[in-house]
Amino acid sequence: MNLNITLEQPDKKLALFGSADRYLRMIRDTFGVQLVSRDDEVRLSGDREQVGKAAAVLEQMQKKLRRQDWLSSDDVGQAIGRAVEEMHARTADEIDVYAKGHAIRPKTDGQRTYIDAILKHDLTFCIGPAGTGKTYLAVAAAASMLKHGQAKRLVLARPAVEAGERLGFLPGDLQAKVNPYLRPLLDALHDMMDFEQVKRFMVNDVIEVIPLAFMRGRTLNDSVIILDEAQNTTAAQMLMFLTRLGHDSKMIVTGDATQVDLPAGTRSGLVDAIEKLRGIKGIAQVTLDHTDIVRHRLVQNIVNAYERHNGITGPTGITASGSSETGSRIVSD
Repeated sequence: MNLNITLEQPDKKLALFGSADRYLRMIRDTFGVQLVSRDDEVRLSGDREQVGKAAAVLEQMQKKLRRQDWLSSDDVGQAIGRAVEEMHARTADEIDVYAKGHAIRPKTDGQRTYIDAILKHDLTFCIGPAGTGKTYLAVAAAASMLKHGQAKRLVLARPAVEAGERLGFLPGDLQAKVNPYLRPLLDALHDMMDFEQVKRFMVNDVIEVIPLAFMRGRTLNDSVIILDEAQNTTAAQMLMFLTRLGHDSKMIVTGDATQVDLPAGTRSGLVDAIEKLRGIKGIAQVTLDHTDIVRHRLVQNIVNAYERHNGITGPTGITASGSSETGSRIVSD
């Protein structure tokens, strides 16, 4: 990207740039950006993130010059050091996906716990309300593992259950019929990589987005397997899915136990699995709550209002450890 910065005090240009443009060279060498001075402007060009950091350093330097007539090497070094520290802090938990310039990182403590659980466990359950990033972060983590050779395939599955309405006959071939159910997974995937890359990976069977029913009879090795909307599985379907886990694979199961669309009286496979698998080594159970909602601020208010009206004290009524306590974020082995 290119960015033009107007000098606040052109008469202090020499103090800002340093002798023989020494300070500009320090910024250039640290952040790998190009700096060109023209009239009363400095033009920065390079990677978006690095240009932003270089601009922040120049802002700090100009701020310093409002109170004094000169800058020392230490002043410039401190401004650069602060920018580098901030950059490292931001990138420490950044999830590296295929899309250039698209930084994905957990935004809450609960989301950081979730990502850490995915990285450290072969099977991770995550429950929480809408907007907490359960699916999005799972797909991001899977795309990152695919990019870095930690997995050879990415399989995204979802039960084909209608949300409180009967759609009846859907036109088209099989793919056209199931596509509406899989759309949320595809939307997340297209944020991680460009359209052509997704298409190429799907053609080459590197990425597979399928209804849960298509998982029966398979064993998936060297893969990251994600089951979304898992609250809409039956106990039998959940067992079928979990037993697809093969060698060197990771499995992530996400869902919201307050939004079950199964027929009345049918027990959710997600709730059933969380209760039965509690305490098994190698399995993580993470609960996100309304404080982890990162969509529009109204989403959090809406979730809170519904919880109050329905007498629900937490997003699921089940903590990560499976007790009746709510709002905790526990990762169990």
